[in-house]
Amino acid sequence: MKVFLLGGGGREHALGWKLAQSDKVTELYFLPGNAGTSELGLNIEGNPADAEAVLQKAEEYKPGLIVVGPEAPLFEGIVDRLEAEGFCVFGPNRKAAMLEQEKTFAKEFLNRHEIPTAFFKAFSEVAAARRYIEGRDSALVVKASGPASGKGVIVCDAPQEALAAVDQMMVERKFGKAGEQVVIEERLEGEELSVLVLTDGERFVEFPASQDHKPIGEGDTGQNTGGMGAYAPAPLADSALKERIRNQIIRPVLAGLTKDGLQYRGVLYIGLMITPDGPKVLEFNCRFGDPETQPLMLLMDEDLLPLLLDTAKGTLAQTRSVAARQGSSVCVVAASQGYPGSYQKGFEIILDKADNENLVCFHAGTTVKDGKLITSGGRVLGVTAFASDLREAKMRAYERLVGKRVYFEGIYFRGDIADKGIRRLDGKV
Repeated sequence: MKVFLLGGGGREHALGWKLAQSDKVTELYFLPGNAGTSELGLNIEGNPADAEAVLQKAEEYKPGLIVVGPEAPLFEGIVDRLEAEGFCVFGPNRKAAMLEQEKTFAKEFLNRHEIPTAFFKAFSEVAAARRYIEGRDSALVVKASGPASGKGVIVCDAPQEALAAVDQMMVERKFGKAGEQVVIEERLEGEELSVLVLTDGERFVEFPASQDHKPIGEGDTGQNTGGMGAYAPAPLADSALKERIRNQIIRPVLAGLTKDGLQYRGVLYIGLMITPDGPKVLEFNCRFGDPETQPLMLLMDEDLLPLLLDTAKGTLAQTRSVAARQGSSVCVVAASQGYPGSYQKGFEIILDKADNENLVCFHAGTTVKDGKLITSGGRVLGVTAFASDLREAKMRAYERLVGKRVYFEGIYFRGDIADKGIRRLDGKV
């Protein structure tokens, strides 16, 4: 079968890497792809959010399955457009993708269906948002209601910080149109967890729980990014917690989607805070996480293609967990100096290509120019390793970075990816 992957980041490289292992996949196409995906299949120039351009390429190459990687095409209704022309597409339609596109929509959905989440208020006027903050004495989180590539969340310790966050979003328009409306919610205390499930709207197939590292600095300090690394499975998610998440979060969310008349066929990413009162939903993503996908693909021990096909067709056979290897996987993101702010591009990348099933450098912001591999984005590579235990997986990933077997001018990476999980395994949490 021919498979068409939309997107050009580390997530798409990881999905393509896993799909390429399937004996059912005959050809892989990436639009637009990156330097890494070009080694797996054919890269096609174009904007994945341009429905008509994608449709034209789909009609030319006639794939049996189209997998939507990033969020922007989902928000533009590309699934609706392609399905209307008879293509099999993995990803939720435009209406269902509102769960990620608009945080106000998502929070109201959670409240309507009595799914645990933080108390919140939404504001479209600066003055009203300021008055609300000035009347509070608790720690707050200010979120741009619209899509901001995972960066539109500011965690505040004091009211003055929350007031400044509102000004950044609503006055200075730091996140553009995404900040026209803001969600202000209570700051939850606990540890974050990422849970990804494939669902056809009724049944679901669950991936191992993972942990992302959003802030740019070690110890979870500094600005939020698209993600500086991830590991899986997260020791925080023991069997009791996983069952609680299924019963209190996943099943009620799917029931709520059905009740609201939303057809959801794709991957649902549920960002959770594990509080003393139990799991509470922080956010939804309507696509595979980046960088969570990278370690999950190394863990996965079954063919990905049939699962994506059954999800897209609404024919998942049963609710279950993904078959996974016994062990742990860690992804460390190598970013350009200055990210998530301004950064330079065009630096040559030194890359040891000794990839195997246990160690892969997934490409994100890379391209080839004059025969050389160069940087072309903020997050450049995701060095991802699998091992029998979490400590060993971390060591294998960092060996390449610390030893400069992966290097470019201005390279930056956090040195503490997976440390939370290691501390928990050591009984220090």
